[in-house]
Amino acid sequence: MPEIPLPTLTPTHRTRPTTLTTPTPAIPRLWRFPAELASVARARAALQAALRGAPTPLHSPQLSYELRLIASELVTNAIRHGCHPDPVRAAEENIELLFWTADGHHWLAVSDPGSGRPALAATADTRDPLACGGRGLVLVEALSDIWAVVPRPTRGKTVVAGIRLGLS
Repeated sequence: MPEIPLPTLTPTHRTRPTTLTTPTPAIPRLWRFPAELASVARARAALQAALRGAPTPLHSPQLSYELRLIASELVTNAIRHGCHPDPVRAAEENIELLFWTADGHHWLAVSDPGSGRPALAATADTRDPLACGGRGLVLVEALSDIWAVVPRPTRGKTVVAGIRLGLS
């Protein structure tokens, strides 16, 4: 599985203000949502607002659409498969959405408390064409340049997807 670069913070020990001479790195955006299907639309709207307000706005409506579609699919999967099946207990759980730009990619990461490991559904020729689900990770695979599942240290997992800058 490929390594996914995560943003790193380097502490500074300066006592006086400094002026930056290099571009300011993008600060990752983090959102937490309750594990309910209404959170899919909330996550999509939050990401859209972040994309509009980015220091370097996304000039491609297609890229914005693809990032929001990936986020929708990952958040839906996290709620449906990564949280408790009982809606009352699931309401006590949260999923997290993280967005950042680094290392030539726009990155999305969605975390949930579940222990299951997502996998691509059956191939298109063996999948039921009338089925209501089973296409989320297929879309993520098609739209992203890289994606991976990363176990969390204490509980759950994170699914990370990246789209290379300048391709859309």
